[in-house]
Amino acid sequence: MSSTAGAHSAPLVIGVVSDTHGHLYPEVVERLRGVDHILHAGDVGTSEVLRALRQIAPVTAVRGNVDVGGWADALPSRAEVEIGGVCFVVAHISPRPDGAGRPGGPVVVVAGHSHIAAQDEKDGVLHINPGSAGPRRFGRPRTMMRVAILPAREGAGPGDADAAPRAVPELVTVPGD
Repeated sequence: MSSTAGAHSAPLVIGVVSDTHGHLYPEVVERLRGVDHILHAGDVGTSEVLRALRQIAPVTAVRGNVDVGGWADALPSRAEVEIGGVCFVVAHISPRPDGAGRPGGPVVVVAGHSHIAAQDEKDGVLHINPGSAGPRRFGRPRTMMRVAILPAREGAGPGDADAAPRAVPELVTVPGD
């Protein structure tokens, strides 16, 4: 598992996208500006999308079912990255969080593929799907997520709700046709 940690007292903000299908719309770029890290849950579509995202922030991306060819060979099918004390498990089709993160630490499972934005908590694990940041399909809006990582409170005890960092997702509907 790779780590992107920081001694931030302010929340870290993670941009989460999926299913760009070779398109990175200016409205999506605008909403990613200022994030600390970007997670791409597959169906990137082209290496140019990754290059453009890397101009905004560090990127962790996985391969989706449309990601084929030499450029996509370097993309893993699953990635784990720790950011601000939160373990993110990323795959195009919903990964299992088995063994992810530190024992008792916060885990967020990120998936794409469905083009349907969703958020759910199961057994203490947050599951999110940012929907599709690419071309609009099936009459659905273009969406992405921003996840704020709230740091653990200094001096919090093991039983305190804020003893560990927390991931707080926000669904962002991106305008445009």
